[in-house]
Amino acid sequence: MATKGLKAIAPVPTAADFLDIVLSKTQRKTPTVIHKGFKISRIRSFYMRKVKFTQDSFDEKLEAILSEFPILDNLHPFLSSLLNILYDKNHYKLALGQLNTAKHLIDQVGKDYCRLLKFGDSLYRCKQLKKAALGRMATIMRRQKEPLAYLEQVRQHMSRLPTIDPTTRTLLICGYPNVGKSSFMNKVTRADVDVQPYAFTTKSLFVGHMDYKYLRWQVIDTPGILDHPLDEMNTIEMQSITAMAHLRSCILYFMDLSEQCGYTVEAQCQLFQSIKPLFANKPKFIVVNKIDVCKIEDLEPERRAMLEEIISQEDIQLLQVSCFSEEGVMDVRNQACDALLAHRVEAKEATKRVENVANRIRVAMPVKRDNVQRKPFIPDGALDRKKYDANDPDRIILEKDLEAQSGGPGVYSVDLKKSYLLDNDDWKQDNIPEIINGKNIADFVDPDILSKLEELELEEERLEAEGFYESDKEEYEDLNSDQEDAIKVTATSIQAQKKMIRSEHARKSHQSLNRAAIARPDRPAMKLSDMLGRMKKSGIETDKLEKRAEILAKAKRLAYEASNQERKQRKRKAGEGDEDGMNIDDNDDDEAGWTSQDDNEDGMDVDGEDDNPNRKKSKGDHGSFKVKLGGRIDPKRSRLSHPLTQIDATTQQSKVGRASALKWGPINMLLNFR
Repeated sequence: MATKGLKAIAPVPTAADFLDIVLSKTQRKTPTVIHKGFKISRIRSFYMRKVKFTQDSFDEKLEAILSEFPILDNLHPFLSSLLNILYDKNHYKLALGQLNTAKHLIDQVGKDYCRLLKFGDSLYRCKQLKKAALGRMATIMRRQKEPLAYLEQVRQHMSRLPTIDPTTRTLLICGYPNVGKSSFMNKVTRADVDVQPYAFTTKSLFVGHMDYKYLRWQVIDTPGILDHPLDEMNTIEMQSITAMAHLRSCILYFMDLSEQCGYTVEAQCQLFQSIKPLFANKPKFIVVNKIDVCKIEDLEPERRAMLEEIISQEDIQLLQVSCFSEEGVMDVRNQACDALLAHRVEAKEATKRVENVANRIRVAMPVKRDNVQRKPFIPDGALDRKKYDANDPDRIILEKDLEAQSGGPGVYSVDLKKSYLLDNDDWKQDNIPEIINGKNIADFVDPDILSKLEELELEEERLEAEGFYESDKEEYEDLNSDQEDAIKVTATSIQAQKKMIRSEHARKSHQSLNRAAIARPDRPAMKLSDMLGRMKKSGIETDKLEKRAEILAKAKRLAYEASNQERKQRKRKAGEGDEDGMNIDDNDDDEAGWTSQDDNEDGMDVDGEDDNPNRKKSKGDHGSFKVKLGGRIDPKRSRLSHPLTQIDATTQQSKVGRASALKWGPINMLLNFR
């Protein structure tokens, strides 16, 4: 992994911003309306959803932070050591560990409170549990203020790190401060590194890129190093040590023989001996800079001997360069790149994989073996083949010729069907069938439908002219009431059958997927007493409801009686009753039904039972039934003697007026009573 991957880490919010993001997201993406009248299961699921959504939101944000920040043990040794030097490995792991612990704590809080919400028995308790759950989650996140702030600073610094690839071809420049390392880098690359005449101008790693032999190279400028133990080195120097220790590169150790850098030649040679173990198995060059001021030949014999002692060691070469006059700059670059390429090839040849790629490394070059001239071989059939001539009348006709004969491009349409290979050539021009839902549409299309429609219209006009439909009107006019009723019954049954067919079709169609496919069974009707009992247990007052039910039941009963009386009057007027006054329509039984079902004089049976088994029915003077208690006629049970059924004397003068008063008078009285 290169440092380029560290730049893609998302910003880490502060603890306060973290809470605002998660809680506002919960408010926006979960339902916000709940009523205490809802079922308790719905109330529980409402608040459980909020708790679970908040938990998932915290999990998502924390998991994103934990996954984006790199695990130091899984990185390249160079990157792992560099991040350890810059950010302290222990503090880095501790901050991520605290966020991971907070994530697990929030998960546990969410699970615990979801379990408690399953036993919430009211909206208030469920709301308080939700409030406590979100409060505990918020408290856990507020405690992560310092880790979040630290990780945000680490992220910002990581985003500013140079893009260093530990596996690519690299030239590493090192040495004492102010010996010309940055100047050389500016000459060979386009990196604009700051160059100043004082020490430690470069305080971090700088990277530049260049091309050599059609390959991409990176040049790393390291901060200056002083000759003291590793324990005494600061963060700036440790960056250079890390790069030299872990990068497979070519080492360019710069020296200033003029001592303008402020350090003697002996100190520079001693520093090379101190850091030499870091250069193991790497090509090494000692680059003498500022030769325009002082060359090796100008040194004193003691210092020259010290320098030659270092050069005499194995695999160490000496190069001279002047960044001021650019003398030897390209020579240093070329020799360093060639040495690194050769070293990388040797390293690859030492591995076991070289056998698999050896055939790809070798390039075969053809060599002339004799003076025989070998001509290309062309078959006789190809030579004898007749060339196409547009002016030859016997040539093969091409589609291009047909296009020119038929009007040119845009006019001629290529017939692709003529080259179809079918058993019968007559099938070539057949239309390809259009298949929908596995059925051929052509099978459902009648080609003669228009002619049949014209014949049908002509037949209808002929029937109308002959008066065919007028006979039906006369037949309907001659029908009596019984026949009309029979026709209505038949029509009703037909409509019911059509409705059943439509419902069956809707059940099978795709449009009814969001409806119940099977009709729900009819639930038994709930008795009024059961309903009132359940409402009283829930703490709902039922006095007004009982009073209203009694009034409506009385009004319904009186309206039913009035309609019966009015129907009787109409039948008597029409002479449909028999001469001896016998009741043939069983209306008295209907009236008796009303009286027998009235248990407590309220006109409504709320339980569907008769509390008094000794109650009997007796017919009164006006054709109504009176209720007997223990064999005695109770005048209070007579409907017509009840105060609510009394009517004005003026309405009793006529039978029709009396029936009308029976129908509407009690209802008006009840409305006035309410």
